[in-house]
Amino acid sequence: MSAVVVDASIIVKWFVEEEGSDEAIKIRDEYINGDMKIIAPELINFEVLNALHYKGLFSEDELQRISEALDAFSMELHSLRGEYAIKTIEVACKNNITVYDAAYISLAMMENTRLYTADRKLKNKLRENYSPYVKVI
Repeated sequence: MSAVVVDASIIVKWFVEEEGSDEAIKIRDEYINGDMKIIAPELINFEVLNALHYKGLFSEDELQRISEALDAFSMELHSLRGEYAIKTIEVACKNNITVYDAAYISLAMMENTRLYTADRKLKNKLRENYSPYVKVI
């Protein structure tokens, strides 16, 4: 089973229909069917819930149910520690991006897989040797 890293922009598309939602839902369905493993930094649930909250489309109760759904997905979440923390800081500094964004890229690099994102601006900021790890949908 292959593993991929997804960022919050992908997970948000599981709950809000917008450009790229079809591809994001394919990733979700492959994960649910056991054909793919999803890994992410621990901060992903914070970012997803924050993005959904600020979209203003969901009530408090709906956001709580989404939080429970995120928990039920049981994605493999990684804490920012040790080698992972060092790699994340390196990626952030060498590409002049946030540590938040770098956490996703460095995880993809360490797991020798891809990060799926809807953030085209992020990919455009990356130096050439980091870019192959990022797939924009």
